[in-house]
Amino acid sequence: MPRIVIIGAGLSGLATAHYLVSSLSDAGKEAEILLLEADAVPGGKMRTIRQDGFSMEWGPNGFLTNKPHGMELVKELGIADRLAPSSDLARKRFILSGGVLHRLPETPPAFFQSQLLSLSGRLRILWEPFASGPPAGVDESLGEFARRRLGPEALEKLIDPMVTGIFAGDPDKMSLRSCFPVIYDLERKYGGLVRGMLGVRKERAKRGVKGEMSAGPGGALMSFDHGVQTLTDALAGRLAEGLHLNVSVDRIERRGEAYVLSMSADGKREEMAANVVVIAAPAYAAAGMLSSLDEGLSDLLDGIPYSPITVAALGYGKATMGNPLDGFGFLIPRGEKRKILGALWDSSVFPNRAPEGKVLLRVMVGGCARLRWRRSPRRSCSPWSATNSGASSGSPPSRSSRRRSSTTGESRNISSATGSGWSFSSGGWRGFPGCTSTATPIAGSPSTTASGSRARPRSGSRRRYSTPLRRRLRLPPQ
Repeated sequence: MPRIVIIGAGLSGLATAHYLVSSLSDAGKEAEILLLEADAVPGGKMRTIRQDGFSMEWGPNGFLTNKPHGMELVKELGIADRLAPSSDLARKRFILSGGVLHRLPETPPAFFQSQLLSLSGRLRILWEPFASGPPAGVDESLGEFARRRLGPEALEKLIDPMVTGIFAGDPDKMSLRSCFPVIYDLERKYGGLVRGMLGVRKERAKRGVKGEMSAGPGGALMSFDHGVQTLTDALAGRLAEGLHLNVSVDRIERRGEAYVLSMSADGKREEMAANVVVIAAPAYAAAGMLSSLDEGLSDLLDGIPYSPITVAALGYGKATMGNPLDGFGFLIPRGEKRKILGALWDSSVFPNRAPEGKVLLRVMVGGCARLRWRRSPRRSCSPWSATNSGASSGSPPSRSSRRRSSTTGESRNISSATGSGWSFSSGGWRGFPGCTSTATPIAGSPSTTASGSRARPRSGSRRRYSTPLRRRLRLPPQ
């Protein structure tokens, strides 16, 4: 019987194993399918922490219903009755500019009335239909595209925070074609964004599709009664016999007709042969596994940058908040020079995530553009170490130590002069190869840092805020 080994039990690895089992069963074929996960629990960053009535997500907030494969998987697993739709408030999104929260305009009248952009910035967007066309033979960055078609102010206050919310990256280093293929195709098919939106609306009308086009990502945001971990738990439950936790694969070699995996399982070194290997792990982890098998491929994978993100979940009494939190949350342009990327008002989007009379916020810290990096001699977007928020710097770590770096999460009960609340800090998506990120302590909590091979808090670097973040934000008149 052939053996198929899947490395990584995040959503990608779990879904791969699920569909492999289904496909082989439908075809009447047999295979031994093993799923190896280095962590103590499956699911990757799709993890939900439930404590004191709060449900806090490590990473993803949910999924969109306009992606049909997600709903199909939910139905296959028999957990459709556990779906929890988001509130209508999820459509309201804000941008922090000049210390004021501006609602992201969704309609032409709202756009003209919004004070997010200056009059000249709004007029520049109106000029978009007459902007120059795309350069020939160039993989244009998102930043270059936005300046060419919409102007620098729109890039700073609209495109930059949008990119922050999706990638936590730098628009000047992101390929438009790769990261936003729909926008890329709109310009080439219709000659511009305004013409493209009008063309799409006309085509939707011909097909009988109703509903307004939104400034949001489209579709309805959906989660589960007990958070997104419900999905990965359901997948893991079906694969229990083949799922092995605390198994870390560090090398894959070819020996004859088989692949041999060298790994550490519960502290013991072992080897395993497989006919087929699927790597469902981040590029930096895959690079280390493949260094002996294919050095060229390993180097390519090692060159893919990742944006470091830390998520801090904060619980407060609803009556103490000076902001109605009537929306999805807010994002912050880089030009504001704030310490955070933005915040999600989770209990407004999913009311079941906080107990009665409480609110739950999730604050995002990190991102490619927020950190000061020591540049790598190998590539301009792959620093050796972070120097922000007390992360140590030094000489570049060895290739093997870079691959061993990881992030973990901590939870602490906190009570400070700013009011009592429950704070959870998780090391989110891993940073650039060899880098870890340090979370700025929030609301007087003990200093926390994402663990790894290099980052450590500096002595005396703890920051205390005398007022909560909410008191620093001003809402515009209703």
